[in-house]
Amino acid sequence: MKSESLLEPGGPIQVFNTGDTNLLPVIDKARGLYMWDTNGKKYFDGSSGPVTTNLGHGNKKVIAAMAKQAQMVCFASVAVFENSPNKRLAEKLVHLSGPGFDQAFIVSGGSEATESAIKLARQYAIAKGENKRTKVLGRNPSYHGSTLGAFLVSGDPVAERMFGSLAKVMPKVPTPFSYRLPDNHDVNSYARECAKKLEEVILAEGAENVLAFIIETVGGLSSGGLVAPDHYYETVRKICTQYGILLIYDDVMAGAGRTGKFLSANHWPNARPDLVTLAKGVAAGYTPIGAVMAPNEIVSTVVGAGGFQHGHTYAANPLSCAIGEAVINEMVENDLMANASEMGQYLMLRLRELANESCIIGDIRGKGLLLAAELVADKETKRMLPSKCRAVYRLVEIGIKNGLLLYTRKTAGGMFGEWVMICPALTISKTEVNELIDLLWLTIKDFEKELCAQKYI
Repeated sequence: MKSESLLEPGGPIQVFNTGDTNLLPVIDKARGLYMWDTNGKKYFDGSSGPVTTNLGHGNKKVIAAMAKQAQMVCFASVAVFENSPNKRLAEKLVHLSGPGFDQAFIVSGGSEATESAIKLARQYAIAKGENKRTKVLGRNPSYHGSTLGAFLVSGDPVAERMFGSLAKVMPKVPTPFSYRLPDNHDVNSYARECAKKLEEVILAEGAENVLAFIIETVGGLSSGGLVAPDHYYETVRKICTQYGILLIYDDVMAGAGRTGKFLSANHWPNARPDLVTLAKGVAAGYTPIGAVMAPNEIVSTVVGAGGFQHGHTYAANPLSCAIGEAVINEMVENDLMANASEMGQYLMLRLRELANESCIIGDIRGKGLLLAAELVADKETKRMLPSKCRAVYRLVEIGIKNGLLLYTRKTAGGMFGEWVMICPALTISKTEVNELIDLLWLTIKDFEKELCAQKYI
């Protein structure tokens, strides 16, 4: 880290992480699945940024809608005005989400969506006279946003040591991992055990005190594309219903068509949640946006008690809503959810072929185009690579050198494993999948050579 005296004023954002203003390439332009830096180097965007650019870059119809709305009005406070883009986007989100999701509260990002869902749940409980319900259960590990409220329901023991004293960290239950399993468990038995732990924690905390349970149905960075057995979601739903607890699905990554259906919940109709949070893919990187999908029963109850006591400056922003509407239109008109399903299956097949050839890819998992590869030092024992080799970060660095962009972060300091997300745009073709696999295989082989030279494998 550079000393304060060596930091130049007005550096880019990575100054806050490294103090280095020359660490990363400078982006110049992007089209489709490709990006170019100011030196003319071309990159394949293999993860849609942080699983965001679902349409790829430079979509002409979205850009046209952006320009059109900007010429009309960019901002209008929801305290004073309604706006037509908000209504149109909300109607499309409701239609695509399916039964039980009647209203859409539009915000400006995933963390805001989590905060909004928690506050809506709390006000709903108070409106029903259930004032004692204050605890929102999460899973360990998990991630639901970077704001303080979202952090409190996320499961990351490392982050809790940093920020836990600022507020009350919420209780956690185990995440039903499918690759690293406790002794005497298979995937199904461990999923049942994790669901059982949910009920045990509810009873230990006092069911009357528990407000909600929040989960990612398909894991993002916190669990690397994890998909639990179907019975897990159905059991969790039954438990929450039994004790009057709201079930919240975090679809910030998994939603907006990425898993092959608009909501991840649509894969498990017998486990429908009470609230769903969306972000990222709703506007596909063209503007910051998020949403909470809610049923009329919750909304009308809160409205009847005086209205939702919550808001953000950029809530239902007309420019963002117009962009989101254009993104959704492109997704529907080009049948991108079906493409996410079809190309996701093909990409999964190619990734498993690659894993069979690699000595460091222990597992491939996910759904649709929300996929991840877990790295190991030994595939037979599932032994992790030593922390000093910075495995996932080093793989991303080598990928950048080879013109491939991947997305990763060490969950809880790597105590649960290490993985990289492989989540290209929903527009990807079979030819582009093959190109992605070629670049990834080159990157994996380069990393394996490095690990061998260092005697880590």
